[in-house]
Amino acid sequence: MQAIILAAGRGRRLGAQAAGRPKSLLEFGGKSLLERHIERLRANHIEHITIVIGYQAERIRAHLQGGPVGMDFILNPRFHEGSGISLAAAREIIGKEPQFILMDADVLHDRRLLRRLIDSAAENCFLLDQDFIPGVEPVKLCVNQSGRIIEFGKGRMDKLDYALAGESVGFFKFSRETGRRLIARIDRYLAEGRNDTPYEAAIRDLVLRYPDRFGYEDVTGLPWIEIDFPEDIARARTEILPRLK
Repeated sequence: MQAIILAAGRGRRLGAQAAGRPKSLLEFGGKSLLERHIERLRANHIEHITIVIGYQAERIRAHLQGGPVGMDFILNPRFHEGSGISLAAAREIIGKEPQFILMDADVLHDRRLLRRLIDSAAENCFLLDQDFIPGVEPVKLCVNQSGRIIEFGKGRMDKLDYALAGESVGFFKFSRETGRRLIARIDRYLAEGRNDTPYEAAIRDLVLRYPDRFGYEDVTGLPWIEIDFPEDIARARTEILPRLK
């Protein structure tokens, strides 16, 4: 199994709290988010790790200089456009192994989340946390009574008939076939001039078209946080970091 970490974005919404660094280099407990990702992947015997970089790419390379064998970088010079382009930049490596882990770089997380994802029986798997604040910001999963995912994205949920809903952690496990379909879907967006489309939109298209091929793991209660706003940094340090294992 291989892993792809998307770390190309700038993180404008953090403002001065980012101290001029990419979000992925923010440190918690003396380690950057990227260092934590790599440590947990290696602990789970994932030997091939690819990091898609863009904003301050050379700073990220320097930060991880001397990293483990099997760690590579892919440069996305169009990082200021949609995150779908960052995923498409990894097209040449998607499909080299039967399954791959896809991770957003801006997440501080407990090691048990990644273990649950890897061990899941679902070939294509999401991580779902039912403890979330409703609104348009969280990327949400809605599941019906049969356990089928019926919606994925930032849209409204009030008109959906679902049994449970939760926020997506931003970590996924996908099959080779699903990976290739994601790239094909993103290529369609680009051909239509929809360059700013996030990669989650491509995932949503596939979930709605092939619902029986996707599953999820409920990780409610395990500590994690996505770092998007200054208040997320404060909460990560005071609430999440002390609970991590």
